Amino acid sequence: MQFLTDMIGPFGPLIIVGVLGVLMIAATIPMMLKAGNDPIDKLKRNERDSAASKGPHKEKLRRGANNQRLAKYKAFLEPKNEEELSSLRLKLLQAGYHSRDAVRAFHLAQMGLGIGGLVLGLAYFFIVKEGVSTGTQDTLLHILGPGGAGYLLPKYWVTRRVETRKEEITSGFPDALDMMLVCVEAGQSLDQSIIRVARELRASYPSLADEFEIVSYEMKAGKDKAAVLGDMSERCGVQDVSSFVTVLIQSTSFGTSIADALRVYAEEMRDKRVMRAEEKANKLPTKMTLATMMLTVPPLLIILVGPSVHSITKLGAQ
Repeated sequence: MQFLTDMIGPFGPLIIVGVLGVLMIAATIPMMLKAGNDPIDKLKRNERDSAASKGPHKEKLRRGANNQRLAKYKAFLEPKNEEELSSLRLKLLQAGYHSRDAVRAFHLAQMGLGIGGLVLGLAYFFIVKEGVSTGTQDTLLHILGPGGAGYLLPKYWVTRRVETRKEEITSGFPDALDMMLVCVEAGQSLDQSIIRVARELRASYPSLADEFEIVSYEMKAGKDKAAVLGDMSERCGVQDVSSFVTVLIQSTSFGTSIADALRVYAEEMRDKRVMRAEEKANKLPTKMTLATMMLTVPPLLIILVGPSVHSITKLGAQ
């Protein structure tokens, strides 16, 4: 301890422990990559290969959904708690990441960015701060701060993406309902109208178009319509979509006209969009008050008081 303290500084032991931890992690990763395959996974892979050899022209669905390298380390890259896993998977779905490996990729990004930030923090401390005496708090901040920021960066990215996607779905949903109402009144079924709406909204609202496209694919696959619409409501996480799904399910259950239900709900959505626009317009003067005072009052005071101050200054000089 005395040797490390004399050579590196008062925080020499702490720095050595951090460096050894990073080296151990870096040495463990290649060993994990070279680990042998699980016999059960090998059996499943052989069964898939035999099925593919029997039907070579069969198209593989969900291409890229099973990443074998990530699946090998699912014990390290997936939460042990089922509730936490379901919550994270739902959040990633709401962010637009529909892959089955999304949870593993998220944890892999957290681990990679955290280790990268820790390495950068150590490099910064040894190279830039070399010879500069710093306190314990500054040392920990320089070393652990970049690692913590890298670890939290994927979570911040996913949260921002969820909010942006919800805003886009909320903005485009009234237009989607109007278009769906036109399609239904023109004689198309609900499935056909959803496909048409997904195709037409692709340029303006791609997130909403993706959701309608998933609904159309699941309906084509034969999944129950109520379950498909419920899944769409969970993926979007928007109250307007949840109310729309409830209206459609009730209309289907009671045998009422879907066109009448869409007409009433589309009118309500248009009114809500106008109300949201009016709310934003009413908030605007309050938000501009501070900027207006900062940019208007000082020039006005200079114009009004400036000549008097200049005159008083000249009289005082005389």
